[in-house]
Amino acid sequence: METTIKTISPIDNSIYVERRFASLDETNNTLDAACKAQQEWKKTDLTQRKQICSQAIDAFIAKSDSIAKEICWQMGRPIRSAAGEVAGMEERARTMIDLAAQGLATIKTSDKPGFERWIQREPVGVVLVVAPWNYPYLTAINAVLPALLAGNAVILKHSAQTPLCAERLYEAFKAGGMPDGVFQYLHLSHEATHAVINDNRINHIAFTGSVRGGASVEKAAAGRFIGVGLELGGKDPAYIRADADIAHAVDSAMDGAFFNSGQSCCGIERIYVHDSIYEDFLQQSIAWVKQLKLGRSDDPDTTLGPLVRASAADFVRDQVQDAINQGAIGHISKQDYTLDNYGSPYLAPQILTEVNHSMRVMTEETFGPVVGIQKVRCDEEAIELMNDSEFGLTAAIFTNDIDKGIELGQQLDIGTFFINRCDYLDPELAWTGVKNSGQGCSLSIIGYEHLTRPKSFHIKIKL
Repeated sequence: METTIKTISPIDNSIYVERRFASLDETNNTLDAACKAQQEWKKTDLTQRKQICSQAIDAFIAKSDSIAKEICWQMGRPIRSAAGEVAGMEERARTMIDLAAQGLATIKTSDKPGFERWIQREPVGVVLVVAPWNYPYLTAINAVLPALLAGNAVILKHSAQTPLCAERLYEAFKAGGMPDGVFQYLHLSHEATHAVINDNRINHIAFTGSVRGGASVEKAAAGRFIGVGLELGGKDPAYIRADADIAHAVDSAMDGAFFNSGQSCCGIERIYVHDSIYEDFLQQSIAWVKQLKLGRSDDPDTTLGPLVRASAADFVRDQVQDAINQGAIGHISKQDYTLDNYGSPYLAPQILTEVNHSMRVMTEETFGPVVGIQKVRCDEEAIELMNDSEFGLTAAIFTNDIDKGIELGQQLDIGTFFINRCDYLDPELAWTGVKNSGQGCSLSIIGYEHLTRPKSFHIKIKL
């Protein structure tokens, strides 16, 4: 049985971090401390909670340079863009702090003579946040911060690929004045994580990860009747209408497909283009991708870093080869990328055409720097193909006819709809998915509903 986490950096295959898994005694002590601390924390005035959380974010941002470097080495994001996650995390955190009063506000009922009635939001207790490696701070903060603001205690279990992220958040909250036990972390194996999920001291689970991981979490929590928030995979589509601004659509959609080496649950993985502009869009897209520089993440000139591990890159290689074997055409020559070899996390970008939904690359989550581009004849065909997926996270339409775009967006089975942009989380909007993209909601004022429970007061004041 493994007793330690060894984080292998995709940059050079070295061990970047090594940590010991928490023992059973340490895990029990952490759970006990969280339960005890939460009883006091929930009594703390919201204004004070907001102040402590704001101070924690200040402390986190003060170390942004070293944190960005750690992101680069732990999961392979190019150093030139790693700092963007720190900035994005701050935006989400500040927004959720600003929305806390509204999200946690008491709901007043209509007047009824002789009675006072209201509904207030109560914290659920101890929240376990299980966070992934691909956006290690952005995904974690979605649940960690609103859970704390709502009066819960939080235990963070981060990915074994990014264990330092849990530690840096803990340090920031300690520096911000968070009372002992309110925010803690545990380095856990999969088996130990399941045991914690099944422990009656945990009152809510917030999980971000794969569909298989989400199913495992649901199974571990089965019969406990607690809240389980699942932010899972995506196979997010974009549709380029005939009236779209082609240059803008290329720049937005290609960035949405290839940023973070395509390792984003809401990245663009399939594109449908109206046949009247198909060739123009394709040629501009190929030119855009050919400007990417594949290389070590710690090289400031690199714009496309390695995938998180070699096995992930080989999975994508197999998807691409399967598609080519079925008739797809690859437009980016692998010979231009000497780092790309089977067994290496360094993977050349690829644009595939002559694709269809019989191919894995158009239906199965890729999570790599590859996008399929398929020609369509009309809006109806595009919408049918966009909905033809087991996932339903986001979708984007590029058009100059905003009213028509909105009409089409109403027909899509997804959680977030974009017009003329993609691959972005606005913290004032609910982040949610349908089908195999998950259940529950984070961010926005609605996100607070999933980290609290309603408590109704019914007071008869005249006897």
